[in-house]
Amino acid sequence: MSLRLPAWTATLTWKSACFIVVMCCSLAAVLGALVHVEVTRQTVATAREKALVKLQDVAHAYEAGEPLPPESGLDPQALPPELRALALGGHRGTVVGDYRGRPTMWAAAPADGRVLATAVDYGQSARTISGLDNAIIGSSVLAIGGTLLLGAFSVTRVTRRLHQTATVARRITQGDLDARVGDPRTKDPSRHQDEVATVAGALDTMAGSLQSKLESEQRFTADVAHELRTPLTGLQAASELLPEGRPTELVRERVRTMRQLTEDLLEISRLDSGSEAVDTDLHQLERLVRRVVRASGTDTEVVVVRDAHVETDRRRLERVLGNLVANAHKHGRPPVVVTVDGPVVTVRDHGDGFPDYLAAHGPQRFRSGGKGHGLGLTIAVGQAEAIGARLAFRAAEGGGAVAVLTLPGP
Repeated sequence: MSLRLPAWTATLTWKSACFIVVMCCSLAAVLGALVHVEVTRQTVATAREKALVKLQDVAHAYEAGEPLPPESGLDPQALPPELRALALGGHRGTVVGDYRGRPTMWAAAPADGRVLATAVDYGQSARTISGLDNAIIGSSVLAIGGTLLLGAFSVTRVTRRLHQTATVARRITQGDLDARVGDPRTKDPSRHQDEVATVAGALDTMAGSLQSKLESEQRFTADVAHELRTPLTGLQAASELLPEGRPTELVRERVRTMRQLTEDLLEISRLDSGSEAVDTDLHQLERLVRRVVRASGTDTEVVVVRDAHVETDRRRLERVLGNLVANAHKHGRPPVVVTVDGPVVTVRDHGDGFPDYLAAHGPQRFRSGGKGHGLGLTIAVGQAEAIGARLAFRAAEGGGAVAVLTLPGP
C-alpha cells in the first residue's frame, strides 16, 4: 500500500517552501564547509608554525646543554604514537592531540636516537574553530528562516491571485457570466504584467466574449420565438375555419406543435437571462403533486411516503413536475409512478431508461432519445435551478428511468 501524502502538500506554497529550504540548506552547507575548512587550515598552520618555532628553540637549548623550556622534553610519555614514530624515522613533524586534558599542538624532531618534543596550547585555536562553526550554524538558521518567510510571503501573494482567478473561472462555469478577476495590473497599460496577470486578463477577455455571444444568442432565440407567435396565432385561427377532416387535423396538430415549441423557446430564453423573479410561498407538497397529475390528464400513480411543506414558487414547481410526468409518458412506458418522500419527489417510468448522455451530462436542447425536441427536460432543469432545487436523472432498478427532484427545506 503506497503512502498517500496530505492534500496540502500538493500546493504551490508548500512546494516553493520545500524548494527554498532545500536550496538554502544546500547553499549554507557548502559555504559553511568552505569557510570551516579555510579557517581551520589557517588556524592549524599558525599553531603549527608556532610549535615548530618553539621546537627550534628547544633544540638549541638541548644542543647547548641548557635546561629545556616548560612543556618540552625527551621522549615524553604523552607524545602521540604517530608523531613519535615520525621523529624516530628522522623527520620533524606536528600533530594535534591531548595533553593533560587540553587540546595541544605537539612538535617533535629526532635527537641522538631519541625524540625531542614540545607542546603548545591549542585550546584557544580549538575554541576559535568551534565558535566559528556555531556562528555558521546560527547565521545559516537565521538566513534560512528569513528567506523562507520572505519567499512564503511572495509565493502566497502569487497563489492568492491564482486562487482568485480559479474561483472566477468556476463561477463562470456555473453560469455567472458577470464574474471577472479585475486584476489591477491588466487595467494600467504602463505597468508590466506578470504571468498571473496575463492569465487573469485572458480569462476576463474570454468571459466578456462568451457573455456577448450568449446574450446575442439569447436575444436571437427570444426575437425569433416572439416573431413567430403572431403568424402562428393567425395560422391557428385560420385552421379553425377549415372543414373537418384528416388534413385539417394534421394542420391543427402541426400548428399546436409549433406554438408549443415557440412558447418553450421563449421560456428557455427567459431562464437563460434570469429575468423572471421567483415568487415563493409555503405549499403542501402532496396536494401540489396531485394537482399536477390531474392537470396532466394521464394515468399516473401518486405514492406518498411522507408529506412535507415546502417554500417554493408554485408555478415553477408545477412546470417542473408537469414536464417530468409528460416526459415519462412520452418516452417511457406505464406504469408511471410519482413518489413524495418529504422534500424529495421522484418520477419513475418503466421504459428503456434515459440515454447515456442525459444521465451523465443532463438534458441538451434539441437532442432527444426519441421523438421530441429535448426542451421539456431542459426547461425542467432550468426551473428547478431557479427555485433552488436539484434535479437528477438515473436508471431505475429493474428497468426504467427515474427523475429525482430534491426541494430545499422551508
